[in-house]
Amino acid sequence: MTSTVEPAADVLDSLLHIQPGTHLHTVRHARSKVASATQGSHEVFFDPALENNLSLTERLWVAYYAARLTPHGTLTAHYLEQLHGLGADNTVQAAIDSGAIEALGDARLRGILRFTQTLIESPVHGDQAALQALQQEGLGTAEIVVLAQLIAFMSYQVRLAAGLDALLSAGAAR
Repeated sequence: MTSTVEPAADVLDSLLHIQPGTHLHTVRHARSKVASATQGSHEVFFDPALENNLSLTERLWVAYYAARLTPHGTLTAHYLEQLHGLGADNTVQAAIDSGAIEALGDARLRGILRFTQTLIESPVHGDQAALQALQQEGLGTAEIVVLAQLIAFMSYQVRLAAGLDALLSAGAAR
């Protein structure tokens, strides 16, 4: 079975340099629905027109922070590049990189990043209190749902990228 996703359009194939015709590309796209759904989810989460009031910049900070916490350098760099393309605030990056998100002046973003850290590092603590903290920062139910889904997607994307990296390192790209 062949993929319906064009290699140039697939973010993971592109970032990890997975070339069409290689064994790894064939394996990754053997179930085209999975590769298509992964790319489709990426496109939805980072669509500037995504509704529910989480800004694209906020979503990209979540992606950057999640990729950094996990960590996955290639994805971290990718999301940082996207943020720089939007003219994102370098002080946010400095706070994230130094582990000082509590020092952020933007309480909403601070709450979003705190929740990101919680779900990445200790998902069991993503409880009612964590959700109420987001509501206190002004996030509505729909925003919280999108945020939680984005964090879950990032966890999946980082793990998939790490697995593909491992296969590449083991010589599976031939």
